[in-house]
Amino acid sequence: MSDMSKKVTSVALAGAFATAMAGLVATQASAQEQEKCYGVSLKGQNDCAAEGAGHSCAGQSTVDYDGKSFKLVPTGTCTDMETPLGPGSLEPIDRPA
Repeated sequence: MSDMSKKVTSVALAGAFATAMAGLVATQASAQEQEKCYGVSLKGQNDCAAEGAGHSCAGQSTVDYDGKSFKLVPTGTCTDMETPLGPGSLEPIDRPA
């Protein structure tokens, strides 16, 4: 293998490694920058679990804006989200069925 081929291969590998690492960091940052927001998901679109009596996992809510079901949203946006039943909450809330 010539010196030029080795340099091209090294640069290509370094680029691939940098891209993979950037993707990993972005994935970890996204997961760390989300919070549970109750009362904002549409039926069947909740993330996991309803507090108290309800359902046990994702996609099982049966009503829109269920105050016991949460959706993961970007940190800091939950209470600014408006629904027809009121804003999102960082804690489970009672909402009329």
